[in-house]
Amino acid sequence: MKTLRRNKEGIYNTAQNYHRKFSAITRVVRTDRPRPQECLVLVEARDTNTPLLHQILQSCARTGAPMEGKACHGQIIRVGLQADTLTSNMLINMYSKCSLVDCAGKVFDEMPERSLVSWNTMIGSLTQSGEEEKALGLFLQMRREANHFSEFTVSSVLCACAAKCAVFECKQLHALAVKLAMNLNVYVGTALLDVYAKSGLIKDASSVFASLPERSEVTWSSMVAGYVQNELYEEALMFFRRAKMIGLKQNQFTISSAICACAGLAALIEGKQVHAVLCKTGFGLNKFIVSSLIDMYAKCGSIKEAYHVFRDMDETNTVLWNTMISGFARHACSLEVMILFEKMQQMGMFPSEVTHVSVLTACSHMGLVESARKYFNLMITEHNVSPNVVHYSCMVDLFGRSGLLLEAYNLIEEMPFDATASMWGSLLASCRIYGKLHLAEVAAKHLSEIEPNNAGNHILLSNIYAANKKWDEVARIRKLLKESELKKERGKSWIEIKDKVHSFMVGERKHARIAEIYSKLDCLIEELKIMGYKAETEHDLHYVGENRKHELLRHHSEKLALTLGLMCLPSNASIRIMKNLRICGDCHSFMKFASSCTGKEIIVRDTNRFHHFKNGCCSCREFW
Repeated sequence: MKTLRRNKEGIYNTAQNYHRKFSAITRVVRTDRPRPQECLVLVEARDTNTPLLHQILQSCARTGAPMEGKACHGQIIRVGLQADTLTSNMLINMYSKCSLVDCAGKVFDEMPERSLVSWNTMIGSLTQSGEEEKALGLFLQMRREANHFSEFTVSSVLCACAAKCAVFECKQLHALAVKLAMNLNVYVGTALLDVYAKSGLIKDASSVFASLPERSEVTWSSMVAGYVQNELYEEALMFFRRAKMIGLKQNQFTISSAICACAGLAALIEGKQVHAVLCKTGFGLNKFIVSSLIDMYAKCGSIKEAYHVFRDMDETNTVLWNTMISGFARHACSLEVMILFEKMQQMGMFPSEVTHVSVLTACSHMGLVESARKYFNLMITEHNVSPNVVHYSCMVDLFGRSGLLLEAYNLIEEMPFDATASMWGSLLASCRIYGKLHLAEVAAKHLSEIEPNNAGNHILLSNIYAANKKWDEVARIRKLLKESELKKERGKSWIEIKDKVHSFMVGERKHARIAEIYSKLDCLIEELKIMGYKAETEHDLHYVGENRKHELLRHHSEKLALTLGLMCLPSNASIRIMKNLRICGDCHSFMKFASSCTGKEIIVRDTNRFHHFKNGCCSCREFW
């Protein structure tokens, strides 16, 4: 504990001097008036009154009153109680709860005798204050000195491992817990599965969960959160349903995780059901949960419902405003973004880095170059926010989308950061749109250095060569991909129907109703052709014949998802489709014609943005 001994002496010594100023002042704790500063009384200087001092320390710990706690510490030193183990433990707890870990460490170091509670409190304090290394070191010291430890000790150290994602240490502790028959303890088990989940070892977390004979609310909550952290949203919702079925009381963390899972799947129906649970449990005023709810509705394509949730909040904070502005930006509602940006400042809240990212994103989605320049400069001159790499990335993306490729490249060269893969990727994609082959090769070279194993970058460059009829270069890149065995992420689309999420790959064959879907799609395509739809085969850059290109485009995953939606959803319902890649030009055209033909609103969320198709038009105004 040498590190703890090197604490700032001045902070701790203040307590020793407090009795000079407050020689006869202590606090009386009253349950009806919990704030210690509200119940000052004078006590005779000779009165040690140990129970009273203990009550005062507990009150200071509960209410977070460090000044009063130090005054009490001064009184303890004056009357000679600092050597008492129970008193020292309470001092450690008080300083820990008041975020004065250095002072807690000083008390711990000077204890002549430490009980198990002393070690546990100090380890827990270090973990909660973010000093996981010291917590692990203290546990090792505890073991070296042959001190006994409890399930609480192990769970506290595991919490430190979770914060650091220290898998090796976690597995050692797991083995130790098994050896000492502590692994079935609900606190130890919950801490174990939390570490495994945060470290990406979700199968290990699931095994620990299955082995526990007793599970608390926290255990279930940790498991749901673990699935969400590992992007296993369907599994997360399955656990959430199981918890409801067994009558487990829902806490705010479980509900928040379930909302995030619905957002990840864009499962609007399930999201509304979780929203109903939220209202019943009384957590509807929690600003962070409401922020997740706004984000969920926005990611499910229901931006109006997201705004209704935001508008109904009596009290707001910066997180809520940022979430709502971000939602509008994702839906290319640039006017709404700018209005909220101004209102936020009128409410006395200062735009943060996150706020400016959303504003610049909205400008990027709508091609508002001059507005973006204005907001970028405003961020520096008026809001005193230094642009980070994400802000520059937004500007690069905007310039590229707007055809200002040289300006985008110059910004990358001049900015005070190393360019990220997303910047070069954005520039490469813009080069494909505007046919700038030389600049595309420059961007691709940088991408191959940053992300040598990303097949998507090679595919994009190959497509640019294909668009320029450079088939030798196309063959060279595809040979490279084949030899290196790099795999491109396959296109996938999904749609929620009656509480079930249906997913499709291009050329899908496994869906139970796929034959019916293909038949319905063929009929729809014929109807759209009468209206003027024509497959845009230039968007398929395979070196194959025209008929084969038509066949490949016909069975893109988003078309299959749309067809199932038309077959199953009510006539007045909007169709919401999610895709893991950028929607292609032919599918974009197809959706416009389909919205006109069917009279339905079709909402497609791809990796970049939302497209709202209605009456033959798209919200992106062809700028995407």
